[in-house]
Amino acid sequence: MISVLILTRNEERDLPGALDSVSWSDDIHVFDSFSTDNTIEVAKAAGVHFHQRTFDDYATHRNAALTSIAFKHPWVFLLDADERPTPELSREMQQLTLAAPDQIAGFRLRRRDFLFDTWLKHAQISPFYIRLVRPQRARYTRAINEVIEVDGPVANLSYPLDHYPFSKGIAHWVSKHNLYSTMEAELIYRQQGLQNPSLRAALRHPDFHTRRLHQKAIFYRLPGRPLIKWLYMMFVRGALLDGAAGLTYATLQSFYEYLIVIKTKELQRGGA
Repeated sequence: MISVLILTRNEERDLPGALDSVSWSDDIHVFDSFSTDNTIEVAKAAGVHFHQRTFDDYATHRNAALTSIAFKHPWVFLLDADERPTPELSREMQQLTLAAPDQIAGFRLRRRDFLFDTWLKHAQISPFYIRLVRPQRARYTRAINEVIEVDGPVANLSYPLDHYPFSKGIAHWVSKHNLYSTMEAELIYRQQGLQNPSLRAALRHPDFHTRRLHQKAIFYRLPGRPLIKWLYMMFVRGALLDGAAGLTYATLQSFYEYLIVIKTKELQRGGA
């Protein structure tokens, strides 16, 4: 079997569906950041293990969950409240972990993001994620848009994880990314991102997450980033092929990038 870890903060709307999607596990843990809605009641009513910790940053918080919880099983499936594993993925994870050799430390899957009931097949920039790990061999880095590092080989899963980032509405997505953009600007200002990005690594490194780390560090050095991002998503990634959902998503992502740019400049000028 596989243990499940779900991090929450005011997830009363999405948590029931997330718990239902992993009801095959007999060891589900909700790691909460002191929610002020009915998240606690939802978790306790479902009979899952419930933990609380004050949130500081994403990497530290996730690492605390991995190291402080006594999981029942050697494998942990990392799930967000607005995500749902397909039945095929759930079966595949259970089958492959039973047969996985000791040297395999994690499994990578493809996540499908949805907007307006449309899969953002082309607009989605980062579709691959490591979400099934041996917890003692995994750790997160980077305070925002955290990156998971796994000590050992990573295998691939065939079936997708479905993600509904707009399940709480456009206003909630904007509010959340307003916070994200502040954290990203502070990270850039403190120069805690990658200091010496490599174009070679950005283009050819075999690990997807390492490529993304170098790509993002190079991207942050470019002028006109919001427009570049919109053009890249629309015409290089092909977001226009996703119709109105693709156009909307590319525009929202460009707006998010613009917030990072102006907040970084504000910090550099001595602002809040």
